[in-house]
Amino acid sequence: MTYRTCAVSVLLALGAAVSPPAARAQYPDHPIRIVLPYAPGAAGDVAMRQIQPLLEKRLGQPVVVDYKTGAGGNIGAQEVARAKPDGYTLVLGATNNFVINQFLYRKLGFDPLADLEPVGKLADVPAFVYVGSQVPAADYPHFEQYARAQKGKLNYGSPGMGTTPHLSAYRLSKAMGAGMTHIAYRGSTPGVQALLANEIQMYVGGYSIAAAYMPQGRVRALAVAAPQRFAGLPDVPTAAEAGMPDVVQGNWWGFAAPKGTPADRVARFAGALREVLDLPEVRQAYLANGFVPGRDSPASFAEEWRNEARQWQAVVRESGVVLDN
Repeated sequence: MTYRTCAVSVLLALGAAVSPPAARAQYPDHPIRIVLPYAPGAAGDVAMRQIQPLLEKRLGQPVVVDYKTGAGGNIGAQEVARAKPDGYTLVLGATNNFVINQFLYRKLGFDPLADLEPVGKLADVPAFVYVGSQVPAADYPHFEQYARAQKGKLNYGSPGMGTTPHLSAYRLSKAMGAGMTHIAYRGSTPGVQALLANEIQMYVGGYSIAAAYMPQGRVRALAVAAPQRFAGLPDVPTAAEAGMPDVVQGNWWGFAAPKGTPADRVARFAGALREVLDLPEVRQAYLANGFVPGRDSPASFAEEWRNEARQWQAVVRESGVVLDN
């Protein structure tokens, strides 16, 4: 090989190494798989389906939802935590999957804070405190008085042990001095039906699960745990306005990738997500379903994980709830 040929080869190699991203293979260049660790129809699934075509348009590739259910969402989340960190496998999980379950389960098998990379929040689902029509209380102060007077006699429901509705309602019952009994159901639908039947007297959950029963007076919303009133139910006060202790927290859904996923790929997906969630038609559709679109960055979402994990660790310890996979 001549000196000239060798020099040209070296220059070409250097040029490839320092070429701008546009000259290399673009991300994404094939479909992205989103593992959803719950059955179809969950709030995160509904929120995802509403933006899926718009997200695909911006990313230029199909975004495929893959349902991997079981163990409170742990099976699907763990699969992503162990996946190749290339930006093509993400998990769309709820609050439990990222900042609660590691304190709730004896043997989770992975640490969300260490093994997953926060990408961005899809939506907040503000929590409403619902009571049934047979509860003689029109607002929170009267309900607090009633619950305390009926100490140990009332029930509250949840969609499952250790879920945010369960832990929030537990904290509220304790703050009221009501000594209410927890009854876990298999999802929100049977829990709300139990509220209608007066099997339980209180239920904490999102807008969409019970709002349809409010016009007939079959269910009353005493407050919403959010900084501002929810636009879909403007007459319902915030928890602070109602005088409710700051113990109820809503649920949220967000995306995460395996730890070690390249930062530019995380930023690419997160940027496309923010663009879609800022669209007026998306915001309107989310409002109709009780969702508040996420508006954060990977860094701010990561900070939220760290802050909430500390809070929920204390709540889980206080509640004494421990689960096996």
